Amino acid sequence: MLELHPNCEKCGTQLPPNSEEAMICTYECTFCMDCVEEFQNVCPNCGGGFVSRPVRPKEELIKYPASQVSNVKLFKAKQHEEYLARYKDIRPADR
Repeated sequence: MLELHPNCEKCGTQLPPNSEEAMICTYECTFCMDCVEEFQNVCPNCGGGFVSRPVRPKEELIKYPASQVSNVKLFKAKQHEEYLARYKDIRPADR
């Protein structure tokens, strides 16, 4: 089950469970749409692509609440430059 992280890992923008602005990669790295656009759809943590994070129904949030742990990480620009050079012209499904 997805943890539904509460914020963008780069800029800290709040992304509540019902946010349609939350984007995740295969490891559930979570970023806002603005940062994903800046990253050119290449995750700075793993090199994967992003998809919209699903919204958990309200009734299910009661039983299975979203994470409350802030997940802002130190952005590794050098690592992202390497991933970007390697993957920006390759579709996420083909990486």
